[in-house]
Amino acid sequence: MSTSSPSLAAVDLGSNSFRLIIGRVEETSAGTQIYQVDALREPVRLAAGLNAEKYLDHPSQQRGWDVLKRFGERLRGFHPDQVRAVATNTLRVAKNAQDFLGEAQRALGFPIEVIAGREEARLIYAGAAHSVPTCPGNRLVVDIGGGSTEFIIGQDYEPLIMESLYIGCVSHSRQFFPSGNVDEYAMKQAELAARREIQIISSSFREAAWSQAIGSSGTARALAELLEANGFNDGGVHGLTRGGLERLKRALIKAENANRLKLAGLKQDRIPVLPGGLSIMLSVFNELEVDHMETTDAALRLGVMYDLLGRTQHQDMRAVTVEQFVRRYGVDRAQAERVGRLAVSLYRQLPVDLDVVDGDASDDAQDEGREEGEALLNWASSLHEMGLSISHSAYHKHSAYIGSNADMPGFSRPDQARLAELLLGHVGKLGKLASQAQQVDWQLLFCLRLAVLFCRRRTDALPESIDVERLDDGFQVCVPRAWIEANPLTDYSLQREAQEWEKIGMRYKVVYA
Repeated sequence: MSTSSPSLAAVDLGSNSFRLIIGRVEETSAGTQIYQVDALREPVRLAAGLNAEKYLDHPSQQRGWDVLKRFGERLRGFHPDQVRAVATNTLRVAKNAQDFLGEAQRALGFPIEVIAGREEARLIYAGAAHSVPTCPGNRLVVDIGGGSTEFIIGQDYEPLIMESLYIGCVSHSRQFFPSGNVDEYAMKQAELAARREIQIISSSFREAAWSQAIGSSGTARALAELLEANGFNDGGVHGLTRGGLERLKRALIKAENANRLKLAGLKQDRIPVLPGGLSIMLSVFNELEVDHMETTDAALRLGVMYDLLGRTQHQDMRAVTVEQFVRRYGVDRAQAERVGRLAVSLYRQLPVDLDVVDGDASDDAQDEGREEGEALLNWASSLHEMGLSISHSAYHKHSAYIGSNADMPGFSRPDQARLAELLLGHVGKLGKLASQAQQVDWQLLFCLRLAVLFCRRRTDALPESIDVERLDDGFQVCVPRAWIEANPLTDYSLQREAQEWEKIGMRYKVVYA
């Protein structure tokens, strides 16, 4: 993080609203804290533009781009490592998400990560836990978003159980309450549909138990404001109560349409998603047997900021996750470290690949790109042999499968995809990788494959120098002649490696000096 500005910013591209918060980092006697200094929220209702075939229509995309341009203006002057933007459920499921994201990143001026459901849950818990008083025992956090609802049980700042279900206030409102129409039957069907989803996780959550329940973000806060402003809660209790939610439901059914509902505290932009959000919250209370829930407006975006703060202070959650996987799969640490050291030393000899940093040639972008590249190489080196715990045969495919499909806290979907590509391609044939539609980071793969090749003996008996160079159409490797003459297997492997790269149309020159 820049030493001249103790600020961080988080952008949350939600299915209902886009939000930006900016926080000031302060060192206190209780530790490092983030204090909000600015916030922007704009209702985009991105999920409302998702058609039956899972394509985002152009009007919804345009609304998103327009909002991100305005956010981008506010973020001018921020260093890249001070900003993190994340996208959630709608962009997880939209088939044309990449079309939207390309223009969205240009509008915002910063990369946007599409995060997985459980990663969203982890970040939501981090935000909620930092915004409410501590409590003894477990804490339940429920976040009803536009396209998904996250459920987390944690203790202090540590999430213990995390789930993400595909029920959200926008999607539920569209499905069960078209044009805002509400009646007994529609509300019952909406609640039953939500309860069927929640039943999948309800047993394990009730078994874990909790002493405090928190509803985070927009839906919970909006419902709580309505209950309190209209006296729906018993005894003037703050937050959400089962009785209060039932009274709000009766008022909504009596109005017959959300647009005709006349209640204190009802904000215009919440009306289209009120019936869906209410039906899901009622289902949460009934299925999980909740009687009272406190609320906080802080959730995903605050969690993103604390996660970003951890990265700037070298407490990257991704590194913690990799360490957990190393232990879980019994990885040979000495070999992993050996490969990692060599791969990074090779990478440092090469120029930053501008294609990987979106063509931005600025010093900041190149520094950030190199740091991310080195981190990714180290993580891939740590995990490249975890597939050996399953089978020696085609172990790299097992490593890649785990890297692609496991829940990896801290990793965005693009992070995880890049890691899986390295795990799959660190040995073996390159043809399948070359035929994939997504962009492969050939420079990182070159460094990792070469490091694995030289470390095959699983010792530190390496040549005094291995010089590498990026060519216009490939790479060059230079090794001391005396060393290579004494190591014929490595010589043979280098020649085979050159042939493999040439099969995919890339030059691979081996020089002995």
